[in-house]
Amino acid sequence: MASARWRGVAATGLSSLLVAVTACGPVAERRPQDLRVGYDSMDGSLTVWPPRGSLAGDAATTAAVTEAVREWRSPVDDRVHVPSSGILFSGEVEGVPLVLVAASVPGQAASWLLQLHGGDGGYEVSQATEYTDPGYLVYSDVLPVQTAEGRRYLTSERVRRLVGPDGRPVPATDGLTDPVEVPQCEAVPVTATLRSTESLPRGRATDRLLDLGTGTANPRYPLVRDDSGSGRRALAELDTCALAGEDGPFGSVTRRVGDRDTPDSVPASWPKAKVAVRTLGELALGGGEPAELEQLTWETADGTMTALVYRPADGGQTVLSPADRTNPLQVYELPVPGQPLVVLSWRATKDTTLSVPPDTTRLLDRPGLVVAPLPERSETFSLAADDKTHYRSAGHRR
Repeated sequence: MASARWRGVAATGLSSLLVAVTACGPVAERRPQDLRVGYDSMDGSLTVWPPRGSLAGDAATTAAVTEAVREWRSPVDDRVHVPSSGILFSGEVEGVPLVLVAASVPGQAASWLLQLHGGDGGYEVSQATEYTDPGYLVYSDVLPVQTAEGRRYLTSERVRRLVGPDGRPVPATDGLTDPVEVPQCEAVPVTATLRSTESLPRGRATDRLLDLGTGTANPRYPLVRDDSGSGRRALAELDTCALAGEDGPFGSVTRRVGDRDTPDSVPASWPKAKVAVRTLGELALGGGEPAELEQLTWETADGTMTALVYRPADGGQTVLSPADRTNPLQVYELPVPGQPLVVLSWRATKDTTLSVPPDTTRLLDRPGLVVAPLPERSETFSLAADDKTHYRSAGHRR
């Protein structure tokens, strides 16, 4: 989710940054084996993540948090690399201690935002969200925090102002905002104004993000970059809890680590940026009003994914397909109540020819789009294009 201007800085200065982030933090009396407080990433002369919070200078808190972070494990049982991790915030929030840690987990080159609560009796990780971008968590400028009073955000020193979903600036103390009204299953915009820095000499008035809602479950990261605003339009009126479900577009492709699926990890289909939508056509079933067929596309850590959205014109139930990795022949199984469908989509040219199983009823047939009843058993569809034929399967599997 790192912005393009920060990726540019990272590409030219990554070696020096990696040396810098292993240095000791600024807190006095911190034991060498403890987490640093703050993070030693710089944008010119600006410390992007300085120590924050009323407990940032408390050595006992730092030691207790370090112990809790050492004991934590990722869903694939990888541990945090303490020397390259850091405490971004440590203070009293809503009357209880809250600590936020940017944790480096080398096993899968992952970055995690760990949220810890506790006190004199010790600390424990209460929230853990994985940053699926191949870059570093600390290159982001806005990080999500979930508390009993609602969503908050921790902002970097590059952020001059943060505007919430209601279009109003959100007050912040030590970089941590006041609670923000974010619905459970709805995508809402959050926009940062970035100050002038070495990496961005003119600053940036609108650094756009989408919060996918407080219903997003660990370890899914709820913020998605939305530089063009296309994601806000694409997800309007869609239930993000349904999108994130195990059969929904964002949750349906399980992450594989080595030779095994890891269902407790962030799905391979989880979005990080560039959510967009385009209309494929209209489809009328059973003599009813035509429904609109839309194709969602988005970027993930594993590449581009697509899915189908079926929007009835009469305001009926919106239906979502599972995700499909980008392919010359896109195949979507659409669970329309009473009439499950298979939808085939491709870029039609004079050199492409679609072949379907015999006796297939084409409910919609036009160049680049075919809709048919979902087969009762797995069937194969093929697209002949230039010198290669692409084969895809769909249907009930027994």
